[in-house]
Amino acid sequence: MSTAAVTTPVGRMTALARAELTLLGRSKGTLFAALFVPLVLPFSAQMAAKEMDLAEAGLTLGTVILPASIGFSLLYAVYATLVAVYTARREELVLKRLRTGELKDTEILAGAALPAVATGLAQSLVLAGGCAVLLDVGAPRAPHLAVLGLLLGVVLCASLAAVTASFTRTVESAQVTTLPVLFVSMIFSGMFVPLEVLPDRVASVCELLPLTPVITLVRGGWTGELSAYEVVGPVMTGLAWTVLAVLAVRRWFRWEPRH
Repeated sequence: MSTAAVTTPVGRMTALARAELTLLGRSKGTLFAALFVPLVLPFSAQMAAKEMDLAEAGLTLGTVILPASIGFSLLYAVYATLVAVYTARREELVLKRLRTGELKDTEILAGAALPAVATGLAQSLVLAGGCAVLLDVGAPRAPHLAVLGLLLGVVLCASLAAVTASFTRTVESAQVTTLPVLFVSMIFSGMFVPLEVLPDRVASVCELLPLTPVITLVRGGWTGELSAYEVVGPVMTGLAWTVLAVLAVRRWFRWEPRH
């Protein structure tokens, strides 16, 4: 009498993640964008920050570049990479075939995201350590806020990637469909231009953007200057965007090729 092998959600997602890691390694363009672009952008942010009066805003070069570096990693290693991954697997009918097996929809999306998420987390830690040493920022004064911001950013970027992939026809067009989130986040979420140096009305609007809470929490983790009350706003904004993104994925995500 034969018995069927018992699988678990973790085991199924791990197996899918291993296969996805192999496929990701074969995509040279996606791998380059995920690994090297986030390492170059902080130098551009540093040059821009040197032209600003950071001292008047109560900031230093380190407290601007460090959160920005993590933001770049989340945008490119997680968000942009996953848009290409989800789109490619859908167009190759991989997602459609996976749905005929034991994997549930959430397991498919999460398993496919694991390599990019792991890359983004590892890269963020390396960049944070490098910035802390080279820019004399030191250790975070409120590490729980930095961890909260990083984890919130990972979940949010993965969810936004699935939403963007829903409207992306090909892997090539992903270079265009990701631009709104990339540009808006880099310019208005406190990476290239800290919100503290913007006019109050403009800063109030920028605080509502998806990635702004992540940058705010990470920066607050290093400076330790965010009170419990000041943490609530960014957390609620980040969670609201995450919930909206998850609902959008459930409503619009495509499992079969777009024609």
